[in-house]
Amino acid sequence: MESVLGFSHGPGMAEVILILFIAFFVLVVTAIKVFSFCRIFSKTGYSWAFGLLMLLPFSEVVIPLILALIDWPVSKELRLLKQEQNGNSERGSRMS
Repeated sequence: MESVLGFSHGPGMAEVILILFIAFFVLVVTAIKVFSFCRIFSKTGYSWAFGLLMLLPFSEVVIPLILALIDWPVSKELRLLKQEQNGNSERGSRMS
């Protein structure tokens, strides 16, 4: 008796190799994606562990939108440093 998929005794060696290759490829792509977003989050001033959120479904759409729309801690710090530097330069010009 033949199964629904057309196999009489299960998948052959070629099918098993193909399944293993696809599984390996998906794991490598997922690892690269998670590593990349871990680096992106750490460079924006957030914890690198936020990159692990890329393992969740639909995160490929939501997380880049969040990164594009929120104010990064690095940007806040840079803004404060520029304000502090401008304040010091104004005080220095008043004193002279």
